[in-house]
Amino acid sequence: MHADLLFTGGPVLTPEGRTASAVAVTGERITAVGSAEEVREFAGPRTEVVDLAGRLLLPGFQDAHVHPVPAGLELARCDLTGLRTAEETVAAVRAYAEAHPEREWVLGGGWSMESFAGGTPSKELLDSVVPDRPVYLPNRDHHGAWVNSRALELAGVDRDTPDPADGRIERNASGEPSGTLQEGAMQLVGRLAPPAGPADRLAALLHAQRHLHALGITAWQDALVGEFLGMDNPAEAYLAAARDGSLTARVVGALWWDRERGAEQIPELVEKRAAFSHGRFRAGTVKLMLDGVAENGTAALLDPYLDNCGCATANRGKSFIDPKQLPQYVTELDALGFQCHFHALGDRAVRDALDAVEAARAANGPSDTRPHLAHLQVVHPDDVPRFARLGATANIQALWAAHEPQMDELTIPFLGSERAGWQYPFGSLLRSGARLAAGSDWPVSSPDPIQGIHVAVNRVEPGGGAPVFLPEERLGLVDAMTAYTAGSAYVNHLDDTGRVAVGALADLVVLDRDPFAGDPEDIAAARVTHTYVGGARVYSTQEA
Repeated sequence: MHADLLFTGGPVLTPEGRTASAVAVTGERITAVGSAEEVREFAGPRTEVVDLAGRLLLPGFQDAHVHPVPAGLELARCDLTGLRTAEETVAAVRAYAEAHPEREWVLGGGWSMESFAGGTPSKELLDSVVPDRPVYLPNRDHHGAWVNSRALELAGVDRDTPDPADGRIERNASGEPSGTLQEGAMQLVGRLAPPAGPADRLAALLHAQRHLHALGITAWQDALVGEFLGMDNPAEAYLAAARDGSLTARVVGALWWDRERGAEQIPELVEKRAAFSHGRFRAGTVKLMLDGVAENGTAALLDPYLDNCGCATANRGKSFIDPKQLPQYVTELDALGFQCHFHALGDRAVRDALDAVEAARAANGPSDTRPHLAHLQVVHPDDVPRFARLGATANIQALWAAHEPQMDELTIPFLGSERAGWQYPFGSLLRSGARLAAGSDWPVSSPDPIQGIHVAVNRVEPGGGAPVFLPEERLGLVDAMTAYTAGSAYVNHLDDTGRVAVGALADLVVLDRDPFAGDPEDIAAARVTHTYVGGARVYSTQEA
């Protein structure tokens, strides 16, 4: 049988290494892998031949933790991503507000905490450029929001408003809300913001999908399908795209665990799993958000945070789901065949998640539910070997494992030197036998897998200039690429993807070079030239 597609003339990354130079694809699947001579017989008069010309062919990247619909909406709103100073950020808000006088609210987000003293911008800065309309702008990690006085007024938030159990209202010296809302306090204003309509959410999804395909991403796990802190629920957008064929990626949806409720919501999740699965979209995962983030002191730690003087405080962060109840919830979900996807950032949250997985294993026995823990900023050394023992995958966001202002100014001083050395232990996890998957958490950070792989290998941001961050935790290039391909395919239950092998689905990526042939410091310079899903080209530089 003649192939529909034939790649030749360059290295191919297979499970055995760069051991092949040609690949044939027939229909949706890979039908031959080998040398040019071995694969030549598959060429026919209608075969499309792609000359790799020395470029690398590898499995399609998969993002194991991403939020495409909110990312797409932010791109269409007041997008503050990448701005470095308070002045730049305020100027961008002014420009957006002036360009859109018809919009009742100024919405968007993506600002960087390090742009503002203490990571908490004031309402007065927003009032100076938007005094007459409410403004609601989550930061880049979406665990805090910046609001103006008009938004606080509409929400009835003042000095007498108590902090919610799962959040904090930042206040000035006189006790008045200062303009930053942390975690659950975001919803005090966020619940009032007008949600995007179905057409806007679908457009945001398709815009995000085009962007992800251009980065070589062929599949992903949406880490939040549901209602949370005013975020738009992407479920209907995915279903619409799956039904009309415009969803070209393979997507797993992680159904949101409502942290205000308990096991009584499990039957509803079973119903949603059935209702929200169609075509290339499946919703067989449950997302359990156990804690917050270190920068605002809400990541759950075993020992207290430090203050500016290096002394222990009374704050150990927040547990958004009762750790005593969590093992029961996870055991019930596991018994029903759900995968559990944990947000676990601090060492206490990591331990709570692993304890819950261990309880489920003890009660239910071995299963193929493939639980995974995302973020893993601080992992106690005693818990590192438990991942392999329990079959829990470490879902890493590699771009965060580098020295940059948010790390150096808002995190390390408040963790202390010992815990700072436990951050993002990729190498330790791999050496202990843990399986690694990888994601971006976009729009929290760039969804570009090449950038993440660069940091996983170098522990320095692209461009260098900073010291290497915990060099003993670096990964080799093969291991980093495997996390972004086969590792994420594993947690996505896409077992016939993530590898270049006969019989696998032809989800493939061509880079503009072979990163293995260059210096590790140059990995970030690589670019995607072609992306294929099931043998169909969904992106090429010629068509971009």
